[in-house]
Parts: sequence; structure tokens; C-alpha cells
Amino acid sequence: MTDEKDNDRHKARMQEQKAKVDERIAAAQEDKGLLLVLTGNGKGKSTSGFGTIARAVGHGLKASVVQYVKGGWECGERNLLEKHDVEFHVMGTGFTWETQDKDTDKLAAQAAWEHSKKLLQDPSIDVVLLDEITYMITYKYIDLDEVLAALTARPKDQHVVITGRACHRSIIEMADTVSEVRPVKHAFDNGIKAQQGIDW
Repeated sequence: MTDEKDNDRHKARMQEQKAKVDERIAAAQEDKGLLLVLTGNGKGKSTSGFGTIARAVGHGLKASVVQYVKGGWECGERNLLEKHDVEFHVMGTGFTWETQDKDTDKLAAQAAWEHSKKLLQDPSIDVVLLDEITYMITYKYIDLDEVLAALTARPKDQHVVITGRACHRSIIEMADTVSEVRPVKHAFDNGIKAQQGIDW
């Protein structure tokens, strides 16, 4: 008898929840390209960005990636996605503490940004991932106002994913969806080296 009452209460709660969800779905009718931001100090921002690219490609969308910060080392996501016609442009200088050359880093960032701007003007590209571009804005290697203008002027249906720590508040305000990745625990902090296929 108790089980039957529990089931009835559960069914009533689920019906109420479904009605609320259905109402929200019915109200969401605007169709446009989204600006998604993945920021915060935790691990997994780029991984999430590449997951979005993989999902898009799985649905037949055309995607391109610009990787800021990354160096010349192997990238598992690139190995996979280039086989599915995803174009990659890699800044190629690596982390600033490795190059220790601000002028070189700035020139490389600006070259990557020039390539990004072309993608942001191309209506044939459905999804653009600007991986770790936030650092370039923080370091003032590329101009924030120019980034905001390019994002605003992009094709109406083009989706853009931005990753990196400390995303500028102006981009966050412009974004449609913002997720913050919070660090709770990281293997590297306990002396465990980065694992191929998991960390890179």
C-alpha cells in the first residue's frame, strides 16, 4: 500500500516537473548563433570546448579551432578532429613562461587573432573554438575592443566557444552561456605527471 502511495506521489511530482520543463521549452523560440564561455581556474575548459566541437561535427556542422597559448606538442583532439575536416590554427609559441619573450608571444598572438577574425567573418563556418584566447586579452597581446567588435559582427548563426581563465567581464556579459570550472582536486598537485590521452 505504501509503495503505491509513494509511486502516486512520485508520478505527481514528475508530471508537475514535466509541465514546467515543457513550458520553458515552448517559450525558448529564438534561433541564433551562441557565444559560450568556459572559464575558471579548474581543469577541463579546453576539453569541454573540444567536446562541443566534436558534437557539432557529429551533427554535420563545419567547425574550426584556433589554439592560443599551445605550443608545438601533440594534441589528441587535433589528431582526431583534423580527420573530420576540422581546421586548426595553432599559435605555436607555448606558455609565456617557456618562451620568456613578450614580443615574440605578442606577434604570435596577433597572427592567431588575424586568423580568428577571418573565421569570425566566414558564414560557412558553423562553430569556432577560440581556445585559451582569454590569456591573450589579459596580457593585452590582442585588443579587447577588437575582439568584442568581431564577436558582435560575426554571422548571425555562427556559434563561438571561448575558453580560458579570467575571462573579461565584457565578454561574459555578451555571452549567452557561461560556465565556470572550479578546482577541487588535481593530480598534478600531488606530484602525478600529465597523462597522455587524459591531460593532453
